[in-house]
Amino acid sequence: MIGIVDFDVAFPAERMTVERMHELSGRPVPDILAWTHCAEIPVFGDYDEAWELAADVARKVLDRAGVGTADIGQVIMAGGGDWDYPGWSPSAKVADALGITGAHCFEVVNFCTSSSTALQAAVDAVSAGRVRYALVLFGERASRAVDYTDPESVSLFNTGDCAGAVLIGSEDVRYEFLGARMRTDPSWCDFYVGEYVDDRVVTRRRGNQLKLAKVYLDNYRVLVAETLAALGNSAELGTSAALGTEDIAYLLINQMDRRMHERLLRALDLPDERTVFNYDRYGHMGCCDPFIALSDLDALGRLRPGELVLLATSGVGFSWGITALRRR
Repeated sequence: MIGIVDFDVAFPAERMTVERMHELSGRPVPDILAWTHCAEIPVFGDYDEAWELAADVARKVLDRAGVGTADIGQVIMAGGGDWDYPGWSPSAKVADALGITGAHCFEVVNFCTSSSTALQAAVDAVSAGRVRYALVLFGERASRAVDYTDPESVSLFNTGDCAGAVLIGSEDVRYEFLGARMRTDPSWCDFYVGEYVDDRVVTRRRGNQLKLAKVYLDNYRVLVAETLAALGNSAELGTSAALGTEDIAYLLINQMDRRMHERLLRALDLPDERTVFNYDRYGHMGCCDPFIALSDLDALGRLRPGELVLLATSGVGFSWGITALRRR
């Protein structure tokens, strides 16, 4: 059995407030709150190092799991590439800080669906016997790409920063990895585009948000159906018929657009009680969103052994992913 041995997340101390967004953009506060759903968003400060928070979280996870650094064979930093420095490897930096010397360190840039992509890569490495444990990290400065002076970028104002670490292995697994499905619709590749402004790259929207909402729903519905069908015909799980949405204990989705989130639940005939809404607490924390939600469920004791959890991710490209986990 291969899956998540342990995981954790952490937030930077600084906050970008809606009032400050209003001052910089000129957008009315209610317009901004319609996207952020909360009065402030966690962000890294000018002098913060995202890799340091990621290293702190990873150290905590390894200590708690009782796994030594010599057993880590792979370190993956997942995200959109908004690292502390350009042309630089944050995975290697974290590995060096932790004393991990024999692992392969690399980055996965699939934007906010990178968590699905990186988890699959880590599971593949453990499954093939190439490594005993793999460490998947999240830690980038996504908020730096938001232009708060541009009132047309309001749909991105909920973007914040977070760090996380997920330990993948085959011993003492808490969440069994059952499989993942991912797909990309390349016709939307130019919807978000980076643009050089002064000494940084900011993200601009180049398309119609309303049209994208339907594409989101269509792709998620296909991936959920494919995932449930594959799990329902799994010899390993002892099932021989396609599962239905009623078999999903929780669907945990990126917290980018609450309206789309709610529409997806309705499309899948899932009640609000079978997901987690964190919009009013943090905003959109990139790759960490599903793991923040999973951590909340753990803390509240709402998951029972054997229950199925789907992590739904999406990112620029546009790409979508569904990762299936089973609570042990």
